[in-house]
Amino acid sequence: MIAAIGLLGGIILGLILQPEVPQGFEPYLPIAVVAALDAVFGALRAYLDGIFDDKVFMVSFLSNVIIAAAIVYLGDKLGVGGQLSTGVIVVLGIRIFSNVAAIRRHLFNA
Repeated sequence: MIAAIGLLGGIILGLILQPEVPQGFEPYLPIAVVAALDAVFGALRAYLDGIFDDKVFMVSFLSNVIIAAAIVYLGDKLGVGGQLSTGVIVVLGIRIFSNVAAIRRHLFNA
């Protein structure tokens, strides 16, 4: 419940304050957001399955964001940033849809 309140508070603060993202970080922000969404949907799925652990969620959240940003950074340095960004988005997108499907099955028995 605390995580949901924190997420809602962060969204509201972001809408009100409209923070500026430094230009150097702009290529990594969408990847970080998708990685964070993957962790959030994974946590929701774990909660509904009755196996949620807040420590696992925090490690998953931070490691997803850091690893995804590191892969994109490495791709930028190698000159293939666009391809690696696409790869990261595809992999995390598949995981997000898999978690959403499991959540849907759990909530609606469908």
